[in-house]
Amino acid sequence: MHEWMGDNGHTPHVVIDAAADGVTVPTGHVKDGKIILNISHSAAHNLKLTNSGVSFRARFSGVPFDVWVPTSSVMGIYAKETGQGMIFSHGTEQPEPPDGSESTEGSKGARAHLTVVK
Repeated sequence: MHEWMGDNGHTPHVVIDAAADGVTVPTGHVKDGKIILNISHSAAHNLKLTNSGVSFRARFSGVPFDVWVPTSSVMGIYAKETGQGMIFSHGTEQPEPPDGSESTEGSKGARAHLTVVK
């Protein structure tokens, strides 16, 4: 997503859960437990996007700061210009996916309505 946004001339921003373990962000810029970070190459120097987290050096109110956010704290990414992006689900608020062992009323003995097309 980050690369695609940059290639299309958009500015990628990430929403971070600032209260998550391991997050290192300037606390003065945290609002409602979250911080929005501009991770464009022009704003985030020495940007590293890995499976374990996001790190970079940026200026906040003119003061340089080394940012580290674990991947698990990233709540979403979006393009500043359009507001389009992705929100990632976290926590136990999400319902468990069905495992197929439960049957619902009306589905007993029902056949699949899909057919093979050759």
